[in-house]
Amino acid sequence: MAQATGLSPAAVSYALRGMQVSEETIERVRRAAAELGYEADPIARALASGRTGMIGLLCGSLEDLWQQSLAVGIGRALRDKDRYALILDAAGDPARERTLAHQLRDQRVDGMIVQPVDPAAALWAELAETLPVVAIGDALTGARTAGEVVFDNRRGVTMALEYLKENGHHHIAVLTSTRPSTPDRPADVYVTAEAERLGLRIDVVTAPQGLTATTEAACALLSSADRPTAAFCFSDSIAYGVYAAASELGLAVPGDISVMGYDDHPMSGLLTPALTTVDWDIDGIVRAAVRLVVAAADGRARRRRVIQEPALRERGSVGAPS
Repeated sequence: MAQATGLSPAAVSYALRGMQVSEETIERVRRAAAELGYEADPIARALASGRTGMIGLLCGSLEDLWQQSLAVGIGRALRDKDRYALILDAAGDPARERTLAHQLRDQRVDGMIVQPVDPAAALWAELAETLPVVAIGDALTGARTAGEVVFDNRRGVTMALEYLKENGHHHIAVLTSTRPSTPDRPADVYVTAEAERLGLRIDVVTAPQGLTATTEAACALLSSADRPTAAFCFSDSIAYGVYAAASELGLAVPGDISVMGYDDHPMSGLLTPALTTVDWDIDGIVRAAVRLVVAAADGRARRRRVIQEPALRERGSVGAPS
């Protein structure tokens, strides 16, 4: 390989691992490797470098469709960087999240990307001392992470509630997957504060992940004699459950209940009516998280915080109260 490329053995080795050389050199070496039919022995490479080429991806809940899309995007982006994603699902459970995070560390992954169920858990500070950790969504309290791709939840929540108020809604249900064990998630904290500022009456409803459970929670909400006029859902997957509940109860969206989501999954534009939601730019999140974790795994990064700004996707699911 060194002879074929005119590079030193060390440069070829670095290029095959995607580190410490230019993108041009990496492409040059990979092209030569493909022509020669060369494949690096992953075990030998791991022994020589002390790295496995594996990046752990710990998702809060893969029942959430947006998180499924995030996992697909990160897995593909890591593969383009000659890394492999080891994807685990915390299923919305903080205890399971702790167990899986420690398992990823014990698998000797080169780094970890996490969308936390419990961002305030003490385990993150411990893990961040032993391997590069990049957080998506919420910052990890007290942890010296390798990087963060955090949502400007204050702005996102304000944007959503102001939009609903502008459309005449003053009694709003907020559906969230947050459990009592994780009450301090930023979006949930902000929604209470912003509702008070805007003079809105809100009912916070726990909607477990999964369409069946979410639909059941939404049916109970919409069957109430004191039914809210709008539902603000902290994921589009939860909003799909509200649509299903409304259909089951013979209610119209937005005629009887306006519905708003919070992540702009591709399916949301295909609903009837299409779902009004808040877009967090999933492609930008994937690029930023992968860039941060790969750089940290290669030992060439300083800690960075990337703040994702929300954008309102105004469609047909929000109207004036009947």
